[in-house]
Amino acid sequence: MLWILMVVVLAVVALVAIVTGKGKVSSGSAVGFPYQRAKALFSAAERSFLGVLDQAAGAEYRVFGKVRVADIATVKPDLSVSARQGALNRVASKHFDFVVCRASDLSVLCAVELNDRSHTSKSAQARDVFVVNVCRAINLPLLQVPAQRSYSVTDIRTQLHAVIGTPDVAEAHVGLG
Repeated sequence: MLWILMVVVLAVVALVAIVTGKGKVSSGSAVGFPYQRAKALFSAAERSFLGVLDQAAGAEYRVFGKVRVADIATVKPDLSVSARQGALNRVASKHFDFVVCRASDLSVLCAVELNDRSHTSKSAQARDVFVVNVCRAINLPLLQVPAQRSYSVTDIRTQLHAVIGTPDVAEAHVGLG
């Protein structure tokens, strides 16, 4: 009789475990998936600037937004494992506001940072100095643009072409600025 009671108790425990576990996805942590969809990829200022930057770049170039620094600046292979991991950790959570690539082969020509009021804090300034130094180390031009209410396509095109080393073709795009 005792063995029947033990079987019933084990069956109830198994049933409870199955019912309470049903529909749960194993996450590997107690937190699970505490995420929600972001409202938008870009802030209003970034969206506004992106439209102008796209026009300024023209058909020869493609503009990508929110590109991880680690996707552009890879860590040198001749470092120790711990040095490589440390270097990767320093760039892993940082991103460029925009990256301009050649349309034909998507080679990266320059990074673009839109500097608004959030860049005045000490931590943001330290991050900006770090990004500037990464760009210097990998020989990637960096265009830093102060955030404004509006932008001139012609002015942004002139700045972009000055940074990527191509002739200013503003005259060929009259009417966009």
